[in-house]
Amino acid sequence: MDISEVAKRAGLPASTLRFYEEKGLIRSVGRRGLRRQFSPRVLERLALIALGRSAGFSLEEIRSMLGEADRPTIDRQALNDKADELDRTLRQLTAMRDGLRHAAECTAPSHLECPTFQRLMGLAVADVARRSRRRGEALR
Repeated sequence: MDISEVAKRAGLPASTLRFYEEKGLIRSVGRRGLRRQFSPRVLERLALIALGRSAGFSLEEIRSMLGEADRPTIDRQALNDKADELDRTLRQLTAMRDGLRHAAECTAPSHLECPTFQRLMGLAVADVARRSRRRGEALR
């Protein structure tokens, strides 16, 4: 299949396919003129990439799980770790949602006088600090 057919079937722009190839996520099998050619199995790899992205994995994490062969080597512990991370995110988002709903209906004279709103601000500060630490760890 040439790159335009893969792009059409996968619903991705050709530029994304070229980027994925540059990152080692997919591999062309040759060229016909100037057009990259791909094995039909590339659609399966693109579906795995889409699943990984939807779950929040980085392209580097996905690349390591896809491996070089036609069979992915998916790290089950990485899947469990990502599921745990999603659970934490869901709890944080639920708390934030509930806090915002409360703040919208709060009868306190000022939001700053509301204990629930104060807790919401504390959650936001903790989240920013956690993200900052995570970025710092990623840079090391």
